[in-house]
Amino acid sequence: MKRKHKLYSNPKKPFDKLRIEEEKKIREEFGLKNKKEIWKTEAKSKLVRQKARKLIKSSPEKQKILFDQLKEIGLKVNSLTDAFAVNIKDYLERRLQTIVFRKGLVYTIKEARQKIVHRKILVDKKVINKPSYLVPVELENKITIKEKQKTKEQPPVKKEFLESKTEEIINGAES
Repeated sequence: MKRKHKLYSNPKKPFDKLRIEEEKKIREEFGLKNKKEIWKTEAKSKLVRQKARKLIKSSPEKQKILFDQLKEIGLKVNSLTDAFAVNIKDYLERRLQTIVFRKGLVYTIKEARQKIVHRKILVDKKVINKPSYLVPVELENKITIKEKQKTKEQPPVKKEFLESKTEEIINGAES
């Protein structure tokens, strides 16, 4: 079995005040659980920049493949300069948690996270319980909230039936 590697790297300066304040703003804006989620998205954006750097000298067909992959996720990339400009906020805007909140299905971004974790959000009629799920553009309009299943309503019990049953019980107890 292969060992699973970390998907992010810790900051080089752990007590950099500017970085900590910036991360706090991002965490509040996007309703993230912890800073590890920020670091993971930062690693994804760095990976896009690395791929773009490798494709500088390659053919336009190979570059177009990268652009199509990024467009499928929902990032607006038409050139290598756009690929270099991809940042953390671009990725965080494509998360399921953010999209559920922006669509107005919930009142707060924290509520969006809770609904997703509690399996109340459907994407294309499938339950997804990961707030960090990157929603493809074609599935963005297929996000819904799971409806409560209504139980079958039983017909109301007639008064005469109840009165006769109570009389039978009372009479049965007397004898």
